[in-house]
Amino acid sequence: MIILGIDPGTATTGYGAVKISKKEIKVIDFGLVETDKNGKPGNRLICINKKVNSLLKNLQPDVVAMEKLFFATNAKTAMNVGRAMGVIAYTAARAKVEIFEYAPGTIKKVITGDGRADKKIVQKSVRKILGPKVRSKVRKKTHFDNCADALAVALCHAYNIRKGLRLGEPQARRGGD
Repeated sequence: MIILGIDPGTATTGYGAVKISKKEIKVIDFGLVETDKNGKPGNRLICINKKVNSLLKNLQPDVVAMEKLFFATNAKTAMNVGRAMGVIAYTAARAKVEIFEYAPGTIKKVITGDGRADKKIVQKSVRKILGPKVRSKVRKKTHFDNCADALAVALCHAYNIRKGLRLGEPQARRGGD
């Protein structure tokens, strides 16, 4: 089974695809969908649609797993991310690919064992689970954050459908937000 994990955003959307079998998880691809930060909002959404559609065609995932929206303070950012999520969900639905959403705390709990883990711990856990070859293709620190989050979402879904799948140390546990 191929799972495409997505960390949604308007400027930068991270993606990570993994293939799971009975005993193994392998990374297929990961990267970014980037839009012009100075572009018109509608054009940015069209760009996300086109790039996600291309990912769906090229990677042919069985499912898409996406991080749910969680923002405590910035309503404007939340609205923009929500729009990107809508475009991604629409694109997946048009391609007849089922989409699943996971809360950030659930993803962190499954991947690290701690629902309040910070980004560095999530990245370290993702690398431990998937191996040392999972490194940023771009030399910018923030870019791998989005990729690692997307891979974490894919791994969370893999664990959810294969409850006994071992994701690394500490042993990932199923949990809530």
